[in-house]
Amino acid sequence: MHKLGFTHFLNQIFGALIGSAMQAVGLHPARPNAPINDIFALEVMVAGGLILFFLIVRLSLSVEKPNPAQQIAEMIHEGVGDLGEQVIGHGYERFQAFVTCVFLFVLLNNLIGLLEGLIPGVVTPTSQPYVPLGIAVLTFLYYNFHGFRVQGVWGYIKHFMGPMPALAPLMFPIEVVSHLARMMSLTIRLYANMFASDLMALVAFSLIPLAIPAGFLALHALVSVIQAFVFMLLAMIYLSMAVAQEH
Repeated sequence: MHKLGFTHFLNQIFGALIGSAMQAVGLHPARPNAPINDIFALEVMVAGGLILFFLIVRLSLSVEKPNPAQQIAEMIHEGVGDLGEQVIGHGYERFQAFVTCVFLFVLLNNLIGLLEGLIPGVVTPTSQPYVPLGIAVLTFLYYNFHGFRVQGVWGYIKHFMGPMPALAPLMFPIEVVSHLARMMSLTIRLYANMFASDLMALVAFSLIPLAIPAGFLALHALVSVIQAFVFMLLAMIYLSMAVAQEH
């Protein structure tokens, strides 16, 4: 049952089209005319909010009198840029937009959990396993794409074969499995931490006075920031390994 009005709005506009597309590829949603759920609606809301924020920043740029939105954007840009330079090294600028978007998208989806219990239908999107999985798959595809782009097909494949040709038949499948496991690692780390944080806050609100659960909300906010940062940092590390060239 959909609780958010925004979910109903999206289903009215796109529900039939998305339902038909899902059925065409063999997926059969329980409600073909309303396949969009509250979790997806919240993700769309976060993405739309980020796009709107950066449009406002872009249209109101000022060197002499930067507004608060521009100052926040500059702080994020400089912080991510400094970290990217340290982790990825030369050429990090090409990947800065992607890792920044990953960080902000994960962070805001994590922080939505602070509204859980106050607004019907609002839950932490990243406490549902398919949301972290989707971001992890995108990250996996992104860093491998740039690995092939920078190294070339054969050059990148050689990274999977280890330093000794004699061990290549053994190392190659191990490395492939290791890379695939990164998606599972990213997914489980984010999902498990946000699910546990949600559960702790829910139990606290149901059992003890308001002052104590407020502490759990502060803990949820801290966990949200840490997990978004860790996800971005791992994406940078995977990128640095994929595009690193031997000299």
